[in-house]
Amino acid sequence: MASPLKTGKQSVDLATKGPRVSKIRRDPPPPVKELVVRDPEERDRRDVILGVITFALAIFVIIFAFGHYSGWSPSQYTVKIEAEE
Repeated sequence: MASPLKTGKQSVDLATKGPRVSKIRRDPPPPVKELVVRDPEERDRRDVILGVITFALAIFVIIFAFGHYSGWSPSQYTVKIEAEE
C-alpha cells in the first residue's frame, strides 16, 4: 500500500495558541446617516390632496379634449347678466 506524500506545510496546533489577530487593515465603517421618519398621517394627507388634484385635472383635460375634438368651443355661447334693482 502507498503512503501519503509529505507536504511542505507544517501542521498547525490550534489547541496551544489563542486566536490569531487579523493582519488585514480595514477602514472604519462610515458613519450611519440619521434616518428622518416623517409622520405617516401627514404623508397620507399630502398624497390624498395630490391624488384628488391629479384626478380633477385629468377629468378636466379629458372633457376639454373631447369638446375640442367634437368642434365645441366656449366662444359659441354668449352669457347675458342682468342686474336686479
